[in-house]
Amino acid sequence: MEALVEVLDGKRVVHFHTHRHDDIVTALRLSKEFGFRIVLHHVSEGWKVADEIAKAKAPTSIIMIDSPGGKLETVDLSYSNGAVLEKAGVLVGFHTDDSITDSRWFLRSAALAVRAGMSREKALYAMTMANAIMLDLQNRVGTLDAGKDADFVVLSGDPLSVYTHVLQTWVEGRKVFDRADPKDYLIAVGGFGATNDGDAGHIDCFDGDIGGNE
Repeated sequence: MEALVEVLDGKRVVHFHTHRHDDIVTALRLSKEFGFRIVLHHVSEGWKVADEIAKAKAPTSIIMIDSPGGKLETVDLSYSNGAVLEKAGVLVGFHTDDSITDSRWFLRSAALAVRAGMSREKALYAMTMANAIMLDLQNRVGTLDAGKDADFVVLSGDPLSVYTHVLQTWVEGRKVFDRADPKDYLIAVGGFGATNDGDAGHIDCFDGDIGGNE
């Protein structure tokens, strides 16, 4: 009940899981009727009601699935979803819904959207600042600005290229992954010993005593 009060008072954002266009507009109607803030997740058929989503000023976090199967609600999922929503003026972000799509393919989600017509600028924004805004964390993360959390990755090349590797990962100013480190490299590419408990702890960014990765 306390959570619902926060929702109705505008202090808590409702992240709404929805796929079909009729469910999307139902969520928008509820948001308007009760006056709560909403972020739409998945929106597989968002391209069908993009103008309605834009009119409601509802941000959308979309998922790009590149394999067949799934559930009936997703049969009309389109790679052009991001492009259509962008054109309508919707704030678009990406998520992987790990393990539906492995989180390590997060950058590829944006690449698939660009391939289907979304602009590179908005696709990169969708992976960074747009997601921060949807979580009300835009003052802490999303851009490399002074005073924000130093959370970022260093890449070997174009973020949207399949040939690009993550070279380093930093969390709150601490390096928690370094591809140049043999232990981290083993975890990144796999192989014998990659799942040993001792090695797995090496990239634990919350415990400086494990793996010696200060």
